Amino acid sequence: MRRLVALRLYAALFVAALTGAAAAFLSMPAASAATGSATGYATQNGGTTGGAGGQTVRATTGTEIHAALCNRASSSTPITIEVQGTINHGNTEKVSGDSCDTAAGVIELKQISNVTLVGVGNGAVFDQLGIHVRESSNIIIQNVTVRNVKKSGSPTSNGGDAIGMESDVRNVWVDHVTLEASGGEDEGYDGLIDMKNNTQYVTLSYSILRNSGRGGLIGSSESDLSNGFVTFHHNRYENIDSRTPLLRGGTAHVYNNHYVSLNESGINSRAGAKAKVDNNYFEDSKDVLGTFYTDAAGYWQVSGNIFDNVAWSSPGDENNPAGPDPKSNTTVSIPYSYTLDRADCVPDIVSRTAGANTGLRVSDGNCTPQSPDPTEPTPEPTDPTPEPTDPTPGPTEPGGTNLSIGAGADGSSKASGTSYGNVRDGDVSTYWSPAASTGSISIKWGSATTVSKINIVETSASAGRIGSWRVVNADTGAVLTSGSKAGVITFPQTSLRKITFEITGSSGTPQIAEYETYAG
Repeated sequence: MRRLVALRLYAALFVAALTGAAAAFLSMPAASAATGSATGYATQNGGTTGGAGGQTVRATTGTEIHAALCNRASSSTPITIEVQGTINHGNTEKVSGDSCDTAAGVIELKQISNVTLVGVGNGAVFDQLGIHVRESSNIIIQNVTVRNVKKSGSPTSNGGDAIGMESDVRNVWVDHVTLEASGGEDEGYDGLIDMKNNTQYVTLSYSILRNSGRGGLIGSSESDLSNGFVTFHHNRYENIDSRTPLLRGGTAHVYNNHYVSLNESGINSRAGAKAKVDNNYFEDSKDVLGTFYTDAAGYWQVSGNIFDNVAWSSPGDENNPAGPDPKSNTTVSIPYSYTLDRADCVPDIVSRTAGANTGLRVSDGNCTPQSPDPTEPTPEPTDPTPEPTDPTPGPTEPGGTNLSIGAGADGSSKASGTSYGNVRDGDVSTYWSPAASTGSISIKWGSATTVSKINIVETSASAGRIGSWRVVNADTGAVLTSGSKAGVITFPQTSLRKITFEITGSSGTPQIAEYETYAG
């Protein structure tokens, strides 16, 4: 069977090569910088904005990508990296710095946040070189091609995954990318997009995945069930053996995708996973939905799908196809708004919008492609109609015990002459300041502590400098709340050992005199 699959893949690649050669003589639409807004589950848990509001730099080598990450003031300083040209092993070296942890032979987005990686100009191709997201959050990968990443043979990169996410990853939006291989596991390749070891709140949209044995997985084993809340929409899966995706535990929303030539199986929901499968178009494929290769059942809710020349196998001990007449066996509640294109127009709208270098076009929800919104949203008025100057005031600070007194503190790079400890000493004449206009400061305890309110007190000399911010449960990476301007901030009671106040925008270098924490 593997031999037959490999032959199919090689034939498909030969045709693609001829097509590509002819296309080389055609004008290619110039790709622009990061555009549009995240969709699906990437909008939850505080949202996904990547490097919005930060510096924009251009990179033409992998080493320059790493250098851009390492030259930031801190590991959370927002940055947009515009990539042009071919990134490969020959131009991707390790770069060291306080704000990065990189490695040669792979694009390493490790222990960082607030980053956009976007292809521009005539395109960005990661050739035999994977993108690895690890212990990171708020990441956008847009308008790039990643091809022929191997786990065996030569050269190898990223465990054979085109894009791999693992170890406490939160809020990633992968959009308008092309992920492709030249065969299956026997030829040295693994998954096109894998998520494991506590990866959550991810969206894959308007992308092409093709010519691979494995599309991708959510959960590396039947015991890796901490992943989920993933959206797949307006993608084209073509000539894939299986895993479109393989879902172990967790929840996935799969809508308006076009599946062509799934050779062995498709959406494989197992080990208690739930998939909401809406208005997709399945074509010339086999076993496109069900639980396969295990007796650990998964579940699905189906609506509006079209099954065009789909073959279904017979049920067995480790084989439970949803067809030939797929019915729902669970319900899935989706927390965000979305608009479904009709399933009968999915092949057309996906062909006109999906993949890198397509102008970042999207569907308007009526089967018509449109250009995306500008990079920067229409700003809010500088001075909207103000609230009354002095409404009935609440207390100037929360009541109860300030839990920061006697606790620990740390954070991102600090400005010269300042100290992390200054924010928990009860003295407003001392302060912590980040080394740049953005950064993070944390309060931490030796055991779990309940917090539901914080008070960020700026020095009198810096009052009003803090703009946008996020409050993060540093134990889990979850965003507790976000907003703008310093002061009293409330959120649902949370038991944690470390809580981080992350400044994502400011009008100058902030100075935090006190970071007070309260149980209620």
